[in-house]
Amino acid sequence: MHVLVINCGSSSIKAEVVDADTGAAAAGLLAERVGTDGVEVTGTVAIPALPAGADHAAVLAAVLPALLAAAPGVGAVGHRVVHGGGRFTEPTHIDDDVVAGIEAVSPLAPLHNPPNLAGIRAARAILPDLPHVAVFDTAFHATLPRRARHYALPAELADRHGVRRYGFHGTSHAYVARRAAAWLGEDPRALRIITCHLGNGASVCAVEYGRSVETSMGMTPLEGLVMGTRSGDLDPGALLALMRAEGLDVDAADRLLNKQSGLLGLSGVSHDLRDIEARAAEGDERCRLAIQVYAHRVRRYIGAYAAVMGGVDAIVFTAGIGENSALMRDRIAQRMEWLGAHLDPDANRALRLTDDAPVAALSAAHSRVRLLAVRTDEQHEIARQAAAVVGTGSAAPAPAAAETPTIPIAISARHVHLTQEAVEALFGPGHTLTPRNPLSQPGQFACEETLTVHGPKRSIERVRVLGPVRPACQVEVSRTDEFFLGIDAPVRMSGNVANSPGCVLEGPAGRLTLEEGLICAWRHIHMTPADAELFGVAHGDVVEVAVDSAGRDLVFGDVVVRVKDSYALEMHVDTDEANAAELQDLQPGMLVPTQGRARVLRRQRGISG
Repeated sequence: MHVLVINCGSSSIKAEVVDADTGAAAAGLLAERVGTDGVEVTGTVAIPALPAGADHAAVLAAVLPALLAAAPGVGAVGHRVVHGGGRFTEPTHIDDDVVAGIEAVSPLAPLHNPPNLAGIRAARAILPDLPHVAVFDTAFHATLPRRARHYALPAELADRHGVRRYGFHGTSHAYVARRAAAWLGEDPRALRIITCHLGNGASVCAVEYGRSVETSMGMTPLEGLVMGTRSGDLDPGALLALMRAEGLDVDAADRLLNKQSGLLGLSGVSHDLRDIEARAAEGDERCRLAIQVYAHRVRRYIGAYAAVMGGVDAIVFTAGIGENSALMRDRIAQRMEWLGAHLDPDANRALRLTDDAPVAALSAAHSRVRLLAVRTDEQHEIARQAAAVVGTGSAAPAPAAAETPTIPIAISARHVHLTQEAVEALFGPGHTLTPRNPLSQPGQFACEETLTVHGPKRSIERVRVLGPVRPACQVEVSRTDEFFLGIDAPVRMSGNVANSPGCVLEGPAGRLTLEEGLICAWRHIHMTPADAELFGVAHGDVVEVAVDSAGRDLVFGDVVVRVKDSYALEMHVDTDEANAAELQDLQPGMLVPTQGRARVLRRQRGISG
């Protein structure tokens, strides 16, 4: 599918017709100084003369017919929207209600959402017969855990004004993480990747097994790294002191932090790193300091995110600075040998990304952590996500409930999986597990044996062991359990225990210390290939499941599909979720349209073969 991708800034419009599969641009243009007497349009198509002061609507009315004529076969329009707030967590078909929703969260991004909306309104009026899809910069970060999302402010005040961390550059972080995994020949869900989007706007993201779990930008794009003109992280007390000392009002403080700081403020020369590097080479100390502060801030975030994820497999540089500045990549990569990240200086200096080679390695042969540069392509990502939404047919009415197959939802209590060696250490030499009752999944059973699980804070007694024995020990608990034990357990798929915290198990014959293995289970659905075909999903897809519980319509999001011949159809949630939703065991649930998320993830995997 060809998708018309529209990205409207306050005084600019970028529009391209993009092949959603390959990313190739069939036609494109850039309009600058929109709304002024000097509006300028450049691109691959002939554009009629524009009247002085032409606004977004006038420019789009003039240029879109020319673009569509030059690249026929457009099946959808994808719009970049910077802020989706808490409501929009995935690409979404645009209707009047969605337009109103975007407008409602515009106070969170007053410089970005209004021009995004101007483009949406104009394009919908000009192209009413095409489906329009909003792709949100914040959506990729909807998976941030609560501990990474919240500021330490009074909860009622923060909730009332939507003050929380949202993150930005999501389309870029998603795209380059996926491309890096493809280049490495790995599934993104098997890797811990730190993506560094370094441009005039800059952010770092921790992508743990395909999900954003931390990112440097927060409620607004001002938090985090040093940027072209933005300060990034700053002690709020420093701002208050400056406002008092200089008599700054709120608007002046806003200009200071967003327009006069960052590389520009540090160097006193320019917000463009190329200019700063040139002056630094000539001995300008302020420019040298700007480079040092910029690199230090990025390196600090990389180290923090490696700690958050319990390690890192790849570090990716992208965007204008990340792709083009060998000096900055070199400075950032210094002193990261402790992580197992070793830069190859020759490869770094020689790097030149091209359309034919959009990914390149910068790490030395012996580096455990791979260092990569990846050319980002947010237009392609927007086109891909928009095409996925249109491909779901999610605008069509859902089938009648009587015709919709359901999925039984099972409540999974805390439990332990053991190796045979662990069984004997805990229950005595030669001991084998004693089946108590069969479980729904063929060949699995609850055992007569129970254990005590000891954490740093408290212990939980009589935790059921499940059989048969496994190749590795694993303890699955709920969020309530992890707080009770005093352990910060990651949300993982069963079997994925690498770099998870450990605990102490106690049985009648002794104690066993696990160095790793305690997790909270990611909600998931077991199904056979025939079930997967019936529901139109594939192994690894992320879906949503609706359930009617206690008279409430609830939807479980981020449910992973697991497909295997031996599985029985069943969704698993933990006791916390079941209690909160007031679920009964084996209560039926239904897959619901997810605006293309499942197919988006499936196509992400397709890039890596």
